[in-house]
Amino acid sequence: MGKKEKNLWKTFMEASTAPLNLVVATFVGLAIGYGLDSIFGTSPYLTVIFLILGIIAGFRELFRFVRRQEDADDKEGK
Repeated sequence: MGKKEKNLWKTFMEASTAPLNLVVATFVGLAIGYGLDSIFGTSPYLTVIFLILGIIAGFRELFRFVRRQEDADDKEGK
């Protein structure tokens, strides 16, 4: 397997984890909000707030991944 094939495989594996990060961040935010609502009896306010924060964190990670890929492409092109 050549260097280019290894780099392509590495990029594919990293790209396949991007949607997983989005889903995991959303569910973690949901779980934290639900847990805090259970403790403080503020349902559904903290669940909604932390769900939104989880979604934002997931998309932030997705955008960071895209930026890293663009930077890597720029370095290969130069």
